Amino acid sequence: MAGMTSYDHDLPVPGESPSIVYDPNHVPDSVKSFVVHMYRHIREKNVYEIHQMYENSFQSISDRLFKDSPWPSVDAVAPYVDNDHVFCLLYREMWFRHLYARLSPTPKQRIDSWDNYCSLFQVVLHGVVNMQLPNQWLWDMVDEFVYQFQSFCQYRAKMKNKTEQEIALLRQYDQAWNVYGVLNFLQALVEKSMIIQILEQEKEGLEQFTATDGYDYSGGSNVLKVLGYFSMIGLLRVHCLLGDYHTGLKCLVPIDISQQGVYTSVIGSHITTIYHYGFANLMLRRYVEAIREFNKILVYIFKTKQYHQKSPQYEQILKKNEQMYALLAISLSLCPQVKLVDETVNSQLREKYGEKMLRMQRYDDEAFALYDELFSYACPKFITPAPPSYEEPLVNYNQDAYRLQLKLFLYEVKQQQLLSGVRTYLKVYSTISLGKLATYMEVDEPTLRTILMTYKHKTHSVDSDGKITSNADIDFYIDDDMIHVFESKPAKRNGDYFMRQIVKLEGVMTDIDRIKLEFVRKCTRLKSSSSILFCPCRRASAELNDLSHVHSASTNTSFQSHRSRALVTL
Repeated sequence: MAGMTSYDHDLPVPGESPSIVYDPNHVPDSVKSFVVHMYRHIREKNVYEIHQMYENSFQSISDRLFKDSPWPSVDAVAPYVDNDHVFCLLYREMWFRHLYARLSPTPKQRIDSWDNYCSLFQVVLHGVVNMQLPNQWLWDMVDEFVYQFQSFCQYRAKMKNKTEQEIALLRQYDQAWNVYGVLNFLQALVEKSMIIQILEQEKEGLEQFTATDGYDYSGGSNVLKVLGYFSMIGLLRVHCLLGDYHTGLKCLVPIDISQQGVYTSVIGSHITTIYHYGFANLMLRRYVEAIREFNKILVYIFKTKQYHQKSPQYEQILKKNEQMYALLAISLSLCPQVKLVDETVNSQLREKYGEKMLRMQRYDDEAFALYDELFSYACPKFITPAPPSYEEPLVNYNQDAYRLQLKLFLYEVKQQQLLSGVRTYLKVYSTISLGKLATYMEVDEPTLRTILMTYKHKTHSVDSDGKITSNADIDFYIDDDMIHVFESKPAKRNGDYFMRQIVKLEGVMTDIDRIKLEFVRKCTRLKSSSSILFCPCRRASAELNDLSHVHSASTNTSFQSHRSRALVTL
């Protein structure tokens, strides 16, 4: 505690101005102090101090000394931490993350980062790791691991302008960032941590994983368990990047996203989970589930984003917020379940995409262009994990996966074109004959039956439990050539109304307290004056006393008057 000022200050230190020429072996005093204190706090399992240094000090030093250059090399700082192997792996993980965020990594640095993650995860999986790290850091490890895999796949797929040296390097290290290696590491962390069994036992009251946010207060380590927990979210993200949405959602089944959990303890983890969960449900036509989860996370961001303005993740939070509004606009255009959306979110949505959503209902060329635009803006950066064929003419194929997913999505949108007409007529009638509806739609009855079956198919989906669920706000059944229409009515959510009124009341009470405090301060400044004419506090108190006496007297007079009238009546 006493040494915090030595590594967590923002004032320039003499002789520590950023150098134009980067020297990997030069270690400024701030960095020396940082690694020494970080190493000590990790050995002492002081999670609070580790978190403060990781979140604040690392960013502060980076902004001040390493805005356009990497941190000192691990070999340069190793002597200050007793050449501790695990700490050096953690330091390199932060070193590469800073490099990816501030600079453009070289091909060799991409491969070196893969080697470092392999070494770090091997230690966690097969070694003895007796330390506690903040959930934020552990989440960032998994998140960055998946991000760098995605970045490497995009880099490798741009073959057209590759130099001979780069191609030779890719040939030599063909196993670096291999998709099977990435999936195997994440799955191994899930299995080795036994996190699925822990979460099952927690439902029976035998574990306290969520209640302690994954930390071990008995002196053990939280690293493997929490890495295993976040790896399930990492698997969801990787499978979404590959276009395998069903497998991705299956990986997330052990986490109950309808409840608070360890994933909600880190804002980045919370947003990433719901973004990919919602997108996967959207692509599997589970529109109601996608709308429900997008609505919840957007309400949460709306209420809490002000508390993350100083966070380095703030820009990413705002970007994902905008992307999820675009995905919500798509979901509601394909499945008009506006009743599932909170008033606050609906207001923001109308402001951002109200006009576009009206045009998307028409299903013409302009509507398809809008679906294309919103999908391209909000979708993940899909990847092609297979390595290129170096013998063929070198071409860029980094957009192939995106084009395939866009093609499948727009094909689904096109199939909804006929359904919009059916839904329009079904909203008008409670019962209508097949012949009459066929006449309105200008088709014969067999074709109409096909269209109605398509409507049933497209408005129903299979959930993660294998049950068939309906996404339609208008449904029907056919009995003796008569179509009977009924509208699904979701249960009223009175709680939302009362919560909004409670928030408004709290705002009014806060304003009253503020005005009262300002009034008391004003009276305190005038307290030296003894005259009631110059003291608003005393004057107000006297006026209140006078009013109370008048009110008391009038009340007594009124009571006596009523009593007299009652006696006269008797």
